Formats: sequence, structure tokens, C-alpha cells
Amino acid sequence: MTDPTGTLTRDHVGLTDTWAARRYFEKFAAITGHLTRVAATMEVDGSLSRTDVTILGRYLTALTGTFHALSDKYLLTGRDTGTFFGSLTFDAHESGFPVFEELLTMANDAQQAPRHLSNMPSVEALKDQMVRSIVGDLEIPTKLQFSLSQRLYYEQLARGNLFWARNDPEALWQGKAGHGAERNRYLVHWAVYDSQVNLPTIYLMDLEDSGRAALPKDQWRWPQVQSHLMAQSVAGLKLLTIAQGFDRDFDDLHPKRLRRVRLGPMYSSAFTQQSGPISKVLDGAQAPAGQDWALAWTSEDLSSERVEWEKTGWFAKAEREIFALDPFSARGAETGATATERSIILPERQYQVLAEMNPPGFGAVRKYVVSAGGRVLGYR
Repeated sequence: MTDPTGTLTRDHVGLTDTWAARRYFEKFAAITGHLTRVAATMEVDGSLSRTDVTILGRYLTALTGTFHALSDKYLLTGRDTGTFFGSLTFDAHESGFPVFEELLTMANDAQQAPRHLSNMPSVEALKDQMVRSIVGDLEIPTKLQFSLSQRLYYEQLARGNLFWARNDPEALWQGKAGHGAERNRYLVHWAVYDSQVNLPTIYLMDLEDSGRAALPKDQWRWPQVQSHLMAQSVAGLKLLTIAQGFDRDFDDLHPKRLRRVRLGPMYSSAFTQQSGPISKVLDGAQAPAGQDWALAWTSEDLSSERVEWEKTGWFAKAEREIFALDPFSARGAETGATATERSIILPERQYQVLAEMNPPGFGAVRKYVVSAGGRVLGYR
């Protein structure tokens, strides 16, 4: 069933219990805390370059900040705060992450954060009132706790460096390319919180620029590039579709490689609905609180293999990239990518159960195992 806006379904669940909400955010705090080390391990494995890890690290740090902000916002979930206050809504079936609308609300709150902060008592003042309420009135200062949680939430929003619903493209100059004309090379990266699957998704595009002006300083092309890429950043589009569309819309920009990194789904027996092998792994692990999880990490990669010239007018022609697709059977046409690598990040106990079960389909999945001390090891 869908709500009147067409965005929320019965798979979207509200966390109305105080301790359930706190366990949810503690779980994600642990997960996001491991992700930069997972990316570093991928660099050692050769899956990522140092530049890739640096860029991904920025988005992963921002995602950690987003969860921190939301945990402050919903700290008093289920308590009588003296005001109507909703609960975090998350996708319990498809992703395990908060729904897209939560990040839209957060972005709107960020715009108004300075006004809210100017009208709220300081953290020190609120803590002082809480102490006086506990010692003098012998009361649990729930309403003051709520005010403090909202103060911390708006402070986090005001500091920024969060993963938003839209994280607009940035271009990093990578030096000169050949082709006689000494073209500029750029690595363009951006990210979205995909509304179709409720998952953070990061894009990286290597391109060559045969235009006259430097792309990031081009007042005509750069805004159009940003708008085009953001409009195409949806889960339902194949990388091939995105790259070919970009190639045809910008004759002097030549996409040589396009990658998409999707974080999630997050699986947890306590919070999400899953079936198949991953459900049996989680049930069999019987992991303690905070360790009951597994996180998927999917990387898609599309590379250009050659260039062809196409006539674009009576006297004009333009380069067009011919992209290499996965050579194994018909998978390339299905995925629209040169290669797709699926990984799963999980604690040691889940990995042991997975290794013992050895279910079909997991042989080609890269496993990144997180130890109790935070060390990350990669296995096939």
C-alpha cells in the first residue's frame, strides 16, 4: 500500500520505541565507523585507487555525520516530550536505511538551523536547568532533554559536512591527456541518496575536456553538466545509459570511465525483513546486540574501449565513446557495465556462519570481515 504522496509504503517502518531507536542508531554508528577502513582495504586489494579512497572517505565521513544528526533528532523517541514529535521512518524491506524523506526534511531543517539556534538556550544553560530539575525538583527533565537533543541536532546541521539528499558534482583536475591538443583530464564526483532504493549512492566519472575553458570555471558548461548528472543519478538507469547520454549532450566532454558505488542494503534480524541465505546467516550467527548486521557494497564500472567519429551537422563531427560491456555471456547488456563487483561487510561471527554454509551465489562476492577490535580483512 502507498501513501497519498506515493512515496511511503508498508515496508517503511517508524521506530516509535526509545530503546529500539537508540539501538538502530548505535548499530549504524558502528557500521559507518568501519567503512573508511573497508575502503582502505579495498585500496590494498587493488579495487580502489588512493584518489578513490580519498573521495569515498569524504562521503563516508559525511554519511556518519548524517546518522549522528538524525540520532540527536530522534534521541527522545517514544518519550513524553510535551510536544507532538514523530519517529524515524526507515525502509525495513529494501534497504534498512532511513527513507529518502528523512533526508529531505533534514535539508530543510538545515536551511533554518541558524534561526532555531538563535532562539534556543545554549547547551550549558540547558544542562544547568536539567541539574536543577533533578536535584531541586526530583524530576526527570524529559522536556529539557528533548530541547537539548534538538539543540544538538541543529548544531550538527549548522556545522555541515553531512551527506544530503543531493551532493552536487565537483571536478578534480587530474592533469593533461594526450591527443595532441593536450586536453584537461578531470575526475568528477557526486552523490545522491537515491529515492528509489533509499540508499546512499556515489558516482565517479573520469573525463577528458576538449573545450577551450577549464570545465569547473566555465560559466556555461559547468552548471549544465551539474544539472545533467544530478538528473540522471537514479538507480533505475544503467551506467551505459548515463554515460551515452552525457557523451551525446556534451560534444567537447568525453567520458572515459563511469563508476557507481552503492552502499547497502543493511541487513539485521532485529530491524529488517530478509529472506534467503543472508537471513539464515544472521539467524545462525545469533550475534549480540550491536553486532547483528551485514552491509552490502556494490561497485559498477563502465569504461570506454575506443572512440568513433559521428557527424553532427553539415560540416561538423564529434567524438563518440564506445563503451566496453561485460564480456561474460549476456551480462553486459543486462547490467550496462563493463564490470560489477559485489561485496559484503560483516562481523566475524556472521562470516564464520557464511563460510560454513557456503550458499550458492556468494562465491563471487568479496567479503570484508570486521573484527571486534575494528580490523578489516578481505576474503573471497
